[in-house]
Amino acid sequence: MDMTFTPEEQAFRREVHAFVAENLPAPIARKVADGVEMTRDDMSTWMQILAKQGWLATNWEMKDGGPGWTTAQKHIFEEECASAGAPDIIPFGTRMVGPVLLAFGTPEQKVKYLPGIVSGETLWCQGYSEPGAGSDLALLQLSAKPDGDDYIVNGTKIWTTQAHMADMIFVLARTDNSGRKQDGVTCLLIDMKAPGVTVRPIITIDGRHRFNQEFFDDVRVPVADRVGEAGDGWRIAKYLLGHERSNAAGVAGAVRMLKKLRAIAKAERAEGETLMQDQDFRRNLADVETRLEVLRMTAMRNLARASADKPVGAEASVVKLGMAEIRKDISELSMQAGAYYANPFDPKAIREGWGNQQPIGADYIFKLAPDYFEMRARSIAGGSNEIQKNIIAKRTLGL
Repeated sequence: MDMTFTPEEQAFRREVHAFVAENLPAPIARKVADGVEMTRDDMSTWMQILAKQGWLATNWEMKDGGPGWTTAQKHIFEEECASAGAPDIIPFGTRMVGPVLLAFGTPEQKVKYLPGIVSGETLWCQGYSEPGAGSDLALLQLSAKPDGDDYIVNGTKIWTTQAHMADMIFVLARTDNSGRKQDGVTCLLIDMKAPGVTVRPIITIDGRHRFNQEFFDDVRVPVADRVGEAGDGWRIAKYLLGHERSNAAGVAGAVRMLKKLRAIAKAERAEGETLMQDQDFRRNLADVETRLEVLRMTAMRNLARASADKPVGAEASVVKLGMAEIRKDISELSMQAGAYYANPFDPKAIREGWGNQQPIGADYIFKLAPDYFEMRARSIAGGSNEIQKNIIAKRTLGL
């Protein structure tokens, strides 16, 4: 694949660079740089800024409300946003449920939900995992029983990213127990403010509040908010996960992590030396950089397939698996580079910042320990590494 950019693409990069530099609010960029947790207002503000420019649903065609970008333009946009320190957008609307509705939704569902997604005004979350049903979604037990024009939903979902910020959740629910487990799964769209929905925060070991557990107690969901037919949820879920793994692979984020790592490693120590002078460290850094470049090209091929309306198959699992491993390796090298500054962290600072008490060297370095913990969780999110290896073995290697 030719990785060089045309003059038109280079001009587009300058346009994106100038737009982000002018429109990214300084307080939000400062929070990202300091590792301070984003609020709903922060995320919504940035997403609506992008939406007004027509740049929020970057994977949508122009006829659907997206910019209709080429593979190269999508890649350039993600690189420039990451380089500028913009926060990652909440992906569940534009990159997950949006494509599902475009492919499987009724005309009424598209009119009802797509405008809020593409404008950034409606925030979504994804209800897949349950206690006892994580990577093996066929074990899910959240029940949805027909009752006239509604389903009555009971059960729980867990590890739901940013549910505390979301207006809507799309869930996989069990509507039939009579046949294969995969055949009794249905996709529903549920209002997070509906009576009977309760959200409980989960504060993880890194001190962050990203995950939640939701409880559904006799929640009434209109049949009109079912996506596809009853029992069609498994096919829809596979389609959605293909978009998640091809679009949210995090290549640009890994590049940003690597840039920070290099800056820390080049900093001069008290004895006048830098970590970059250590041969073993340089070798490990070069290995990570090489693997990241390979995955960058693979991710662009996946985007090219998606842009050509071709299905993204096991290649998405290759990128997902590779990115999980590379981010873990970068976080480990960053911990080495930060030395004793990297080990302690204050969970309160994750949400409130250091204020006037920020210690010397705390800019980003204090964030290394939380990042180290989070990158271990990335080997589970969106399908565990073991699941990705099984997919690759079966669909690519034919084992």
